This record gives sequence, structure tokens and C-alpha cells, in this order.
Amino acid sequence: MAKFLAFAALFFFFFFFIVSPSIQTTSFRPKALVLPVSKDASTLQYVTQIKQRTPLVPVKLTLDLGGKYLLVDCEQAYVSSSYKPIRCNSAQCSLARSKSCGTCFSDPKPGCNNNTCMVLPANTVTRTGTAGEVAQDVVSVQSTNGINPGKVVSVSKFLFTCGSTFFLRGLASGVKGMAGLGRTRISMSSQFAAAFSFHRKFAVCLTSSSSNGVIFFGDGPYAFLPNNIDVSKSLIYTPLILNPVSTAPAFFQGEASSDYFIGVMGISINGKPVRLNTTLLSIDKEGHGGTKISTVTPYTIMETSIYRAVVNAFVKELSKVPRVPAVAPFGECFNAKSFGSTRVGPAVPQIDLVLQNKDVFWRIFGANSMVAVSKDVLCLGFVDGGLDPATSTTSIIIGGHQIEDNLLQFDLATSRLGFSSSLLFRQTTCSNFNFTSNA
Repeated sequence: MAKFLAFAALFFFFFFFIVSPSIQTTSFRPKALVLPVSKDASTLQYVTQIKQRTPLVPVKLTLDLGGKYLLVDCEQAYVSSSYKPIRCNSAQCSLARSKSCGTCFSDPKPGCNNNTCMVLPANTVTRTGTAGEVAQDVVSVQSTNGINPGKVVSVSKFLFTCGSTFFLRGLASGVKGMAGLGRTRISMSSQFAAAFSFHRKFAVCLTSSSSNGVIFFGDGPYAFLPNNIDVSKSLIYTPLILNPVSTAPAFFQGEASSDYFIGVMGISINGKPVRLNTTLLSIDKEGHGGTKISTVTPYTIMETSIYRAVVNAFVKELSKVPRVPAVAPFGECFNAKSFGSTRVGPAVPQIDLVLQNKDVFWRIFGANSMVAVSKDVLCLGFVDGGLDPATSTTSIIIGGHQIEDNLLQFDLATSRLGFSSSLLFRQTTCSNFNFTSNA
């Protein structure tokens, strides 16, 4: 019996050590964390900010919903007394699913050390990738009660990947890396949950303006002004689907996708089903097909046959509305003065992504389906995937514009997505979280 208890204690210690590489450094245990996220007007990327290192410095990051981990430029002015490279064959390296070790041919420095754990970081905007060193350092963020930000908390051994400065090409001005929230054990969302022992959930609410939207790590409430509406109480749920084949620009063989896929079974325009090749909506054994959600893709991209069917059905519903010459990257544009205005944007046909059954659908209203390219021209905000190599494996990529002012909750424990549809219906937006601190 004594041997069993000793073994059980050892097993618990070892299990906790492996699944919790990030240890909190403050006695206060938050129930949730919060980060602001804003839209960069020139790149249409969503940018957030954390504090990292010793001493702490602000680090701006492009949000990558399906990104595998926190990726930071270590080549340019990375100075920290708490930086530590992760060694090959360590528990942390195993957690990162590394399959290679690194050797450095210059003096040791952040991002360049011998016998270190290596992974394959990627800039998912430009779709470029190479090898990078796994390391740990201090990360500091604000806690929240779901209504206001609270005390600042720190994680002393937060795992991340060191990238080179060239990774920043194509990213928003001032950005020093990418905030990966994907389906891995060392994504930011997974590490925060492990560090503070809260629910393996996070929620993203992106804004369509330069005002701050919000990212929550942990369970609700997710409250928005003017009346502290708790959006977490009225979400619609659909299963998250695991793609067994990586969709990243660089990956190890046998690696599953870190992107978030959902089971879109069909598409309707004004309640009328669109005829599609439904085999494209499923993920095949090679990882092709299906529907994923992306924050690095500005507008929804569809495989060519799906795109044409949806656009033709949409245009048919607007047969009396004058069309105008298309404005790239869009294929169909209209005279903006032909549309009335509603609480949820231009009065255009509703687009429904039909999910696990006909009664569960994600409704896209005019604010999310249309893009104002000028004061006189509105375009349908979908892009033909034949023009973008990113869709060579995925049939539908739901882009940032289509999820703005929608709250999306990703529940990693139960593998399901909760979504609100447009918050404009509730007379609030993603920019209405009260960032006035109550600490």
C-alpha cells in the first residue's frame, strides 16, 4: 500500500509538472484574464499586447487564432534576465511536440543556444516558416472578473518560440510577434489555463474599428456596456472538429492542425439552400476540405465552386439592385445608395452557415457580409479561393470581417464553439467591454 501511495504521489507530481509548465508567480489566483485587441487599419490585422521579460516591456502581437504558440522576435533587442532556453528531451520540449534539437554557431543569446528544443514557427500572414528555439520567460497580463480588468498577474515560465526579425515582414507596424491561441499544449490559451487552473476556455470579440475589442481567457461572464450584458449566457454551440493533418505553413510530419474547424453542412441565402458540392465541406483523410476560422485572413475565402454558387445566389436575391464594377479582392459590388440601413448593417440578404442540423446556423448580417470600399460602393465581402494559395487545403476560411462584433468562445475541454451572432442586435459591440480597471 505504501509503495502504491508513493507511486501515486510521484505520478501526480510528474503529471502536474508536464501539463503545467507555466507556474504562477502571484498568490492571487484569477478566474479569468483579459487582453485588449484592436484592428490595424493598414493591414486589417488584429493586434494585442502583453508584457514580457525582466524587466517587463510591452510586446505588440498580431493575433493568430489558430497559431501554435506565442512567437516573438528574439533577434532584435531581446534583453531579459529571466530568459531561459528549453533543453532537448525535457518535459517542456515534449509538451511542445518538438522533433529536433538546435545547435548555435555563435555566442549564446536569446534564440541561439546549443542543445535546445526546436519547433517550426511560421508567419501565417505571409505563410513563411523555418526553425525556432523554444524558450521560457515571464509574461504579465491583467486578470478580470468578466466586467472590468483586475490585478496584474504574471507567469514566470511561459513557453514561447523565438523567431528571427524577418518573420515580422507583412505584420502590422510595431508588432514584435504573433499571439497563437491554437489547439496545442503550449498555445497562449492552453498555458494560461494550466498556469492558473481555470477552465480551458477562451473567447474572442473583435472590433471593426480602431477601438479595443477583447480577448478573455477563462470562463464567463463576458460583460459589455451599456448594461453589462453577459454574452456568455446566450451562446449557440457547435462542435469543434480536429483536422488530423496540419494546415500550418511549416510543421512536423504527423502533426495535427492547430486551427479551429467547424462542421458547416450547407449555406443558405435568405433561407434558401445554396446548391454546393457538399463533399468539399468535409475534411478528407489528407486533411483537405472543411471550414476553419481565422483572424489572419481579412475576409472569408471560399473554394471556387462554393464561392461562385454563394455569390450567384446572393446576386439573384438582389436582382433589382444596380451592380457596379468589382473592386479587388471582391467579385461582386453594388451601388451603396440602393440599400437601406438596419441595426445590423446594410439591408441585404441574410447568409446562414448551416451547422450540425438545419436548426443550428450562424447567421451573417449586412455588417459582416458587406464591405464599404467607398461611400458609394458596397461589396460582398467574400473572396474566391482560386486567387489565394491558402485555400489549397481548406474549402472555407471564415475571415476576420465576418466575425467582427460577434463573440466566439472556444471550449477546449469539451471541444465546442459557442457563438453569439451579431452583438449589434443587442445594441452593443465588441468595443464595449469596460477596460476601466477595478484593481
